[in-house]
Amino acid sequence: MSLPIGAYVVEIRTGRVGTVMGHVGPYLQLRPLGGGREWDVEPEGVRAATAAERLRAATAHVNARSRGEVP
Repeated sequence: MSLPIGAYVVEIRTGRVGTVMGHVGPYLQLRPLGGGREWDVEPEGVRAATAAERLRAATAHVNARSRGEVP
C-alpha cells in the first residue's frame, strides 16, 4: 500500500494517529496531529485512520494545548 504524503494513518502497534510526512528507505515518516517529533514506521505497520480516529486525536491535542501541556 503506497500512502501519499498528508495521509492520516494509525500505527497498528501503538494506536498513535499521525500524518505521513515522507518516505525514507523502507520506512514511512509520521508526525503526530498538531505537530511534534516525527517517528519512523514500516508501511505494513499502519492503516488508514477513520474520521472518528482523526477527530479523537485532534480533540486530544486541542485539550492538551488548553491545559498548557503542549505549545
